[in-house]
Amino acid sequence: MYNWSTDEKSLPQGSEAHTIWRLEQAVNFGLHGERLSEAELRKYLPRLSLDPHRRAFLELLLYGD
Repeated sequence: MYNWSTDEKSLPQGSEAHTIWRLEQAVNFGLHGERLSEAELRKYLPRLSLDPHRRAFLELLLYGD
């Protein structure tokens, strides 16, 4: 993923902060052919800064009713 507004080197690869940042970027700005890990999304969804409608949609996909 390419992001011009963030220095990815400031977030250590594999860190929890990097994982959360990467998930937020992918959900908010598009996947560009990338696939999200369902396990990561379930784990970090409560901590992601997302639009409420996107969050509700993802919760519906992940948890059903």
